[in-house]
Amino acid sequence: MIKSITTCVILFLFAINSFAQTGNINGSVHTSDGKPADFVTINIKGTGKTALTDKKGSYELKNIKIGQYTLVATFIGLEKQEQTVEVKSGETTSADFVLKENSDQLQEVIISSRNSNKVTSAVAKMPLKNLENSQVYSSVPLEILKQQGITNYDDALRNVPGISRTWESTGRAGDGASYFALRGFEAQPSLINGLPGLTSGNLDPAGVEEIQVMKGPSGTLFGSSFYGYGGIINTITKKPYDTFGGEIVYNLGSFGLNRITADINTPLSKTEKIAMRVNTAYHSENSFQDAGFKKSFYIAPSLSYEVNDRLSFHVMTEILEEERAVPPVFFNSNRDAPLIFKNLKELNLNRNLSFTSNDLTIKNPRYNLQAQMLYKLSDQWTSQTVISRGNVKSDGYYTYIWDDASGGANRDNYFDQWFHKEQQTTNTTNIQQNFNGDFKIGGLRNRVLVGLDYFSRNVISHGSGWAMVRQVTPQNSEVAVDKDGKAIDPVFLSQALVDNAIAGAGGSSANIKNSSYSAYASNVINLTSGLMAMASLRLDYFDSKGAISDPKDDYHQLVMSPKFGLVYQPILDKVSLFANYMNAFFNVAPQEVFDGNKVSLGVKSFKPERANQWEFGVKTNLFSDKLFATISVYDIKVANRVYNTEITAVQGGKTGSKGFEIDLNANPFPGLNLIAGVSHTKIQVLEGNKENPSDFYNEVGRSPGGQGPQDLANLWATYKFMDGKLKDFGFGIGGNYAGEYKVIDNSVTGNFYLPSYTLLNASLFYNSSKYRFTFNMNNLTNQEYYIGYWSVNPQKPANFAASFGYKF
Repeated sequence: MIKSITTCVILFLFAINSFAQTGNINGSVHTSDGKPADFVTINIKGTGKTALTDKKGSYELKNIKIGQYTLVATFIGLEKQEQTVEVKSGETTSADFVLKENSDQLQEVIISSRNSNKVTSAVAKMPLKNLENSQVYSSVPLEILKQQGITNYDDALRNVPGISRTWESTGRAGDGASYFALRGFEAQPSLINGLPGLTSGNLDPAGVEEIQVMKGPSGTLFGSSFYGYGGIINTITKKPYDTFGGEIVYNLGSFGLNRITADINTPLSKTEKIAMRVNTAYHSENSFQDAGFKKSFYIAPSLSYEVNDRLSFHVMTEILEEERAVPPVFFNSNRDAPLIFKNLKELNLNRNLSFTSNDLTIKNPRYNLQAQMLYKLSDQWTSQTVISRGNVKSDGYYTYIWDDASGGANRDNYFDQWFHKEQQTTNTTNIQQNFNGDFKIGGLRNRVLVGLDYFSRNVISHGSGWAMVRQVTPQNSEVAVDKDGKAIDPVFLSQALVDNAIAGAGGSSANIKNSSYSAYASNVINLTSGLMAMASLRLDYFDSKGAISDPKDDYHQLVMSPKFGLVYQPILDKVSLFANYMNAFFNVAPQEVFDGNKVSLGVKSFKPERANQWEFGVKTNLFSDKLFATISVYDIKVANRVYNTEITAVQGGKTGSKGFEIDLNANPFPGLNLIAGVSHTKIQVLEGNKENPSDFYNEVGRSPGGQGPQDLANLWATYKFMDGKLKDFGFGIGGNYAGEYKVIDNSVTGNFYLPSYTLLNASLFYNSSKYRFTFNMNNLTNQEYYIGYWSVNPQKPANFAASFGYKF
């Protein structure tokens, strides 16, 4: 007994002695203008122990054996700094660093790390470094937007490999935002800070801190409130910080561009950690065509309150008022009859014609509120509660141009222009509760996410019917001779003319509500220091009330969505080999279906559409954080797609997309930053429509439409003089390449191609701690080019944009 007690005492004293032989190191890192620097790596030389600074610039290294050490502070593209410290038993040693660069210079360096190994919580809904994440994603930081003089949200995405715009925002109800092709499938900017942020118009870049493009089907973590088979676009908004500062910028440019923005941040209390940030913008711009304009006002106040080290709140509100005269979508086919124009040369479309009038406008007011509470439950667990409320509206005129022919030999050069008056409001509510854990079980590190998600959408619509208002040709919007060769009075568009035409077209009224209740869980487990596995699962219960007044169209659906990932780092924090299986789904509302004689067969429920992806690749962080690269190959298959024919809706068939992407970010030496990307996608129908074999838009081996060019490349390089007489001056050059694009592909109508194009852009700038001046030239060679989604949409000729900013 005495021997046992003696042994315990000796072990206890040994444990105390061992514990007493360690100490801690903490400190902070700031820029030369006194602002905190986050994501700076603090390394104890020769030990492998590292820490990253947080948003306050603070770091901490615990349980370090007593002795003398060299601390090394490193950040992408900057010279490392060293300090010698001595760790004493049971004490905490402090070591602070001040970077030579100010916060603006630091931000310029950050642009090279948009796919770097920094920690992000948005993509996996848990804190993970890029090299630890089995999913591929690209991001466009705020500094890129400033360098390129970007005043249009869509233009920012030209910096992301594998994505291309196919359709500008139309403002129409439901899906009036811009359309993009991502890995061959349609995508829209539909997430704000990881929550549904639906829009029927444009997004204003004034409140953007970063745009993230998550590649591949992501329904497991983000649900099915939108299509996302090829990936999703997530906008991260600016957040308040704890010092006074801001920037006021005036932009001017081609086609009457006038824009003024303000970004103002201020602490609200000397004793409490409360800060407020307001971003606002007024934008006015005309079209490069003979009519068309846009005017908008945007304001986004946000408030943060850090109650203590465990509890914090953040509230963000966005309000956008927008009015536009939108050029119609020009369809060079009626999607049924054989094409008479096989290419742009034969179509001979006058790209300077808008086919609209500034008297015919559409308004897209949008309101979005997000409130978040973060609470640190313990050293291992954190709670995040988020509430989001959104309201978007489409109010005005929507028009498209369609080939008037129904087939046969009597084909001509005339197209019908149709009009409709939109009157739709969409209200959304989203509530999420997430718990994040970071703990060890049996010596294995687990990073866990457990979440609940409620999403509700209510759509109220009172739009008019459709009316054909006039005929046009690709060369003339006000024709003086009809298709029979007889002289007619040209039809000039006005609001009164269109209102009179649609007055007899009838209308529709609907009030539709649906909701989803979801639970999800995800775990990243470190099997070894370099081998990690991810497993995720979502259960989604979809509850549709359909038309609120009609209980007969109610339906419910339960869907399960899994996700798996594997990451192996043969060289820690340098090289990462990854593989993933990802899933997405979309609940399709029941529809009335008909037989071949158009006799009703009743209302039919459909299975959820479902996408599955396999992907493999490598991510690297090489040459002391000077080169980041992601190379991946993927295979996506989408089954159970619902198609609308002329008679009915049918479900069946399968579509497949295969391709590769290369994404590079380099900072060879201070002042020089490079971003580049290359991608190739091949998408085709794998199985035809079994219920309707005559569905020629789903023929095996053909392109399904809307997939964008299959070959894309992007490049942007900037150099800023860091010292000498040209200090703070710099220049940028880059551009985009898009290969030939098969817009229409089937055996009945034939094929229509949009040609490949290469765009060249350049920039000159001066950027100091107080002032920023930039001059950008876009499409320097005045390339004539087009985009489309079964359509032909002319794009801007050569244009310039200049900005003048004052920072405080």
